[in-house]
Amino acid sequence: MQPVPYARNPFGRNRGQVMTTDRDLDGLREAIGRTMKAEDGTRAGAGAGAPHLTPFEIRRELPGSNHSRLLQLLHESGDLSRADLARAVGLTKATVSSLIAEMIREGLVVETRQRAVDGPGRPAVDLNIDRLNWLVVAVDLSPDRELRGALIDLAGNVHVRESIATEGALGDAALQKTIELIDRLILRADRRILGVGVCAPGTVDNEGRVLASHNLDWVGLPLKAEIERHTNLPTCVANDANAAALAERDLYASEEDLMLVKIGFGVGAGIITNGQLVQGSRFTAGEIGHVAVGGDGGPRCVCGREGCLEATLSLPRLVARVEESPDAAREGVLRDAGECLAIVLAPLVGSLGLEAVVVTGLIDPFVEPILSSTRDALRARLAAEVVDSLDLRVSEVGDDLVLQGAMSLVASAVLGIQ
Repeated sequence: MQPVPYARNPFGRNRGQVMTTDRDLDGLREAIGRTMKAEDGTRAGAGAGAPHLTPFEIRRELPGSNHSRLLQLLHESGDLSRADLARAVGLTKATVSSLIAEMIREGLVVETRQRAVDGPGRPAVDLNIDRLNWLVVAVDLSPDRELRGALIDLAGNVHVRESIATEGALGDAALQKTIELIDRLILRADRRILGVGVCAPGTVDNEGRVLASHNLDWVGLPLKAEIERHTNLPTCVANDANAAALAERDLYASEEDLMLVKIGFGVGAGIITNGQLVQGSRFTAGEIGHVAVGGDGGPRCVCGREGCLEATLSLPRLVARVEESPDAAREGVLRDAGECLAIVLAPLVGSLGLEAVVVTGLIDPFVEPILSSTRDALRARLAAEVVDSLDLRVSEVGDDLVLQGAMSLVASAVLGIQ
């Protein structure tokens, strides 16, 4: 089946593929409307009193502002007083106090503790980002059998999980399931929602358009625009491996130059050099899944070509080949997969000077044989000192890495913190 470019609003079509009945879906949409808006303009969970800024207004006002400079300092350094912030940004204490008062009122900043004082005078009060006051709707579209989502606060705590079986859905049907998953999560939010972060396999541009996703049968889908229109919430859409790489960098890695290899329904990579994500002018950096490994022939890939890395290493294909093989041959299947991975990694590790390659998505029995084979095959292709200094490891976070990346993307886009 050939992918069809999207040039229409698909939300009114094929509702029965997502919900049990049209009535069920209409009821869900009405409930979300009540949850997301109040007559006075406040958002769900905002509480009584003066209207709060909407997340769209926050996204418009904060990035690049003095408010955002203060938030960035709190993000980097943790607890700081008003005087600390004033000295750091070169503003008067009165100006900083006014800006902080506005952000406390909006629930962006919270007073955390009062400092001890040795002499006379009022004690300083430390401040920090109010990370527990906001939730992000985070969605990972890369698993092969289900779409996964969670409500995550800005500290990375997961409050709610939801999932929807894919049941082979492609094209419009996959989009409908994505929207339903987001709707379910919004309904379960018990505090204000900062935005929606969606991570999809395939090529995604900076405008949130899925240029090509073979696994979802999407071409040119304006996913960000569709979700923002539906939810009235700021939305970030990114490649799943890129989001995972950012989460690994921000939360767990000490390296400035690393690659995150994500193995799931497909295979992709996020590349960080000098601490920055590399996307490329065509947003295809890290698309290692469709690099051919070996000579002619090989298993046919979803892209239509033969011998792609994804056709060998994607989790569904790998599991199927292992299950079809006799017990004595199973480790050989896994070691072959590891060698294929090394064929793709070797020129990247050697040319980019990567410090680490972090793998996520493999099930536990596959990890040791695949990574051992990958290292052996890298040693045959690269200088010994390059392989010896390379940290080839499995991410400690596991399945939540993409969801954490989605949360980080929304926090960065709406609040302007990096």
